[in-house]
Amino acid sequence: MSLPAGATNPRRVGGGDINEAWRVTLADGCEAFVKTRPDARPGEYATEARGLEWLAEPGAVRTPRVLEVADDHLVLEWVPPGSLSTAGAEELGRGLALTHAAGAAAFGAPAFGASSNPARGDPGSGAATSGDADLGAAGFGSLRLPNDPTPDWPSFYAERRLLPLARIARERGALSERGAAAVESVCERLPELAGPPEPPARLHGDLWSGNAMADADGRPWLIDPSAYGGHREVDLAMLRLFGGRAGPQRRIFAAYTEAAPLAEGCEERVDLWQLLPLLVHAVLFGGGYVGAAERVARRYAG
Repeated sequence: MSLPAGATNPRRVGGGDINEAWRVTLADGCEAFVKTRPDARPGEYATEARGLEWLAEPGAVRTPRVLEVADDHLVLEWVPPGSLSTAGAEELGRGLALTHAAGAAAFGAPAFGASSNPARGDPGSGAATSGDADLGAAGFGSLRLPNDPTPDWPSFYAERRLLPLARIARERGALSERGAAAVESVCERLPELAGPPEPPARLHGDLWSGNAMADADGRPWLIDPSAYGGHREVDLAMLRLFGGRAGPQRRIFAAYTEAAPLAEGCEERVDLWQLLPLLVHAVLFGGGYVGAAERVARRYAG
């Protein structure tokens, strides 16, 4: 366990499947959240810090303030947890629409916070910068996928997401030969499957329901991003996966589409975008995710 200097009273809290998470009291008496693990890649937490700042720039959805970042830990302001209220769900929908609309330089563009210096990879919070090589990668659990920009979304989704994941899954026995072939067929069809062209959106990148947390007042916060420039429907599809509650979901999406209507055919593309997290989970956890990923791939393979 790596904690910031002077931190006391560590209490373990929920923090996902990869990292250890602690609530601590800092030397100045403030409460803070610390994410840490001994085998974190150099620059991994600095990249997350940049993502939080980048998502906060439009001022549409709250993100925890970055207090300290090093190669072996990330310190954020403590946000007392609660349940998303009706008003909070609507705020999240509108806020996501505004965050997406803030855009990105390209499909695959990395996150740079308002206080960042892209030339140095400086997250603007006194952070270590030894991991600048991670600027071109997106993290999904212990996986790293390339973020090298492409001129259009179908190319990015195929070449930087689905094909690398299918290769890793096949190598690890998390995808059958037939399943890998189906993913390859989906990639060939993406120009016709992906819907009308849209400009790059500012994505959270790993927006399952647990990463859109609520504070004690029921207001939404975005946490644990894997931020990059991508297609806005990807965030929304991810939010509909892995246990999001139907009531809040309806209010979130109603508020989103009122602020930023989606292109025709968006409902037919939900499973297509969910193929990404299903493949990630097939690689990391196996089990039922393998069959789910293969079923979705076969559906779109044609």
